[in-house]
Amino acid sequence: MNHYRDFLEGKKTLWGAYGKPVSRGDIHEKLFPFQRDLTYWAARKGKSAIFADCGLGKTFMQLEWARLLDERTLIIAPLSVARQTVREAEKLGLTVKYIRDCSSLEKLNITNYEMLDHINPALFGAVVLDESSILKSIAGKTREKLIEMFQQTNFKLCCTATPAPNDIAEIANHAEFLSVATRNEMLSTFFVHDAEGWRLKRHAVEPFYRWLASWSMNITKPSDFGYEDNGFILPPLTVAPVFVRSNYKPQDELFATGLSGIADRCKVRGASISDRIEQTKKLLHARSGQWVIWCNLNKEADVLIKELANCREIKGADSLEMKLRNIEDFQDGKYRILITKPSICGFGLNLQNCENQLFFGLSDSWESYYQCIRRSWRFGQTKPVSVHIVLTDIERVIYENVMEKAQAAETLTKGLIENIAIFEKEEIGGINLGDSWRYEMRDVKGENYYIMLGDSCERMKELPAESIHLSVFSPPFASLYTYSSTERDLGNCKDEAEFLKHFDFIIEELYRVTIPGRICAVHVFDIPAMLIRDNFIGLKDFSGDVIRQFINHGWIYDARIPIDKNQQAQSIRTHSKALTMTQLEKDRSWLRPALPDYILKFRKPGENPAPVVNGGVTRDQWIEYAAPTWPDPIADRCAEMGAFPTWYGIRETDTLQGWRTKAGHRNTGGKDEKHICPLQLETISRIIRLWSNEHERIFTPFMGIGSEVYQAISLNRYGIGIELKPEYFELAVEYLSEYERGMELFAS
Repeated sequence: MNHYRDFLEGKKTLWGAYGKPVSRGDIHEKLFPFQRDLTYWAARKGKSAIFADCGLGKTFMQLEWARLLDERTLIIAPLSVARQTVREAEKLGLTVKYIRDCSSLEKLNITNYEMLDHINPALFGAVVLDESSILKSIAGKTREKLIEMFQQTNFKLCCTATPAPNDIAEIANHAEFLSVATRNEMLSTFFVHDAEGWRLKRHAVEPFYRWLASWSMNITKPSDFGYEDNGFILPPLTVAPVFVRSNYKPQDELFATGLSGIADRCKVRGASISDRIEQTKKLLHARSGQWVIWCNLNKEADVLIKELANCREIKGADSLEMKLRNIEDFQDGKYRILITKPSICGFGLNLQNCENQLFFGLSDSWESYYQCIRRSWRFGQTKPVSVHIVLTDIERVIYENVMEKAQAAETLTKGLIENIAIFEKEEIGGINLGDSWRYEMRDVKGENYYIMLGDSCERMKELPAESIHLSVFSPPFASLYTYSSTERDLGNCKDEAEFLKHFDFIIEELYRVTIPGRICAVHVFDIPAMLIRDNFIGLKDFSGDVIRQFINHGWIYDARIPIDKNQQAQSIRTHSKALTMTQLEKDRSWLRPALPDYILKFRKPGENPAPVVNGGVTRDQWIEYAAPTWPDPIADRCAEMGAFPTWYGIRETDTLQGWRTKAGHRNTGGKDEKHICPLQLETISRIIRLWSNEHERIFTPFMGIGSEVYQAISLNRYGIGIELKPEYFELAVEYLSEYERGMELFAS
């Protein structure tokens, strides 16, 4: 039993601790208590991310992390952040050296993302990505290079603001850089793709947030972790849009009819510069102090530089030295107005010296807008922050779009913090509060059945040895978080290897409880390989894996019986390119027939003490079943040919769930990603009538809503079943008790 419990613990999708043992008392006293907790956690983890809002002290935390690990460390940051990191290090008594190559290194070194080509990652034992959200902003090749460069680095830390909860790309980028999981692994584990794109599986909500908390800490303010917010309260923020009338009209049109696409937006911005410049001057004149003006077009910046006084522009073509000098001069108050683009100074820079911002136009990117504002509006800012957005009346739709995104992001971030907070506190405190999914056990006995709620791997041990005449079931195939969130669910395995290891516990017990010479019938199908999950498109021999697994446990492999499937229905349901007419015309090398289900028949070695002689199969039926094809002479023309060793005449909708639902009975519903797929009643009936006698014990370790037990008692056998999920167990109780009540009524 302990072996099984250890296996379940190993199934948890949590990121372990790969850092160094440190003491909280070793952390510098300048750090606030919540910062010390985060630093302690990150050092213990070794590879982790701190997603902390602007002004919460990420620089202090990353510097202390590096000091505690005592490795030669490289901090990679936007150019604008390097100077402030060096200054912050001095407050902790540390020295950080800015480098452009590896010719001369210190214990703590900092460079910028543009210098990656001159860096040898093998020279560093630890790496920090400062403002790591830049991972999704930089070019794909650079991002991939960064991930590859530090693949072998022992200690890694990512620091950035809290990501949007629906930003799958940003979470995936961080997980991959930290070697926690690849994007494909994350998606196939926790997400499902539907008409709206990728979304979190309903049963995966808790496992996903628990997994996220095992390698990242998300914090918007100290009180998220139960601390006081003293000193970390944001100043008032005022956002004021100004819409100026524009005379712009598209070529060959009498008047502007709206915006459509990026090209249209750029044309409007380019043609309306003169309309916006006068309003900008008025705003700058009305408020004293320093200003940051954000623009997106080069010609916008050109006009602003020409029209405004005491200003400088920081642009992409500037040398690194010039960019750095102009940033530092602005921070030191040497000029009044900084003109730049969000892509250049929008990440990581601390501009608390400036409480006034102006967007000279606006893109549709909420994140760009948010990052720019947070350069001034951050913890530590002592003055109210004013943000002015100067647009033409034609661009009102852009402003409304960004504001809607801002509201949605605020709601989603609040939800993220609420969902993840309990798991983060577990991580910080090193405790385990357990899962919300509660394991339950319960027994229900009827006249002709005995069913158990619980884990088959454990509850099968309660069955006497050599007491079962026939087992029939369909195991929950490896499909993470489809029917539940618990590690006890056989379907919640990260791959086929883990599934088969879990299945071993079932096969071993099946062998013990089965009478010698008797049968175990397993319903399976081969699993399509998917690019997102398996990195190739094809087919995986799942039925073969199950056969080999049973043989390894001493079973005799007796038969593999295909069950016919409707190719059109399968094409519609699975969207497989291998079945489509489009692929027929495009490239037929991808085509294959629809995939059948299989019944795998296994026999326990030994002499059968009770030969099966009265199962309910007539001579005529056996003549039909003994053929290599089980035909449906009316519905299937293949039956006339007798060409395939396939069972025909089994309708996919012929399930206990199917006809009970039609009769008005409740369905399982809930959070399941798929409707429960019980084995077809006719399939169960054939198996029971072929390989068992009346009054014998029929067992299923994966009872679901009770199909196998239901068919067993309807065919005058005794049914025994085990089901893990309480909702399915209750449905089985309802169906079976109702059936027996009907039998009693008929008998009376």
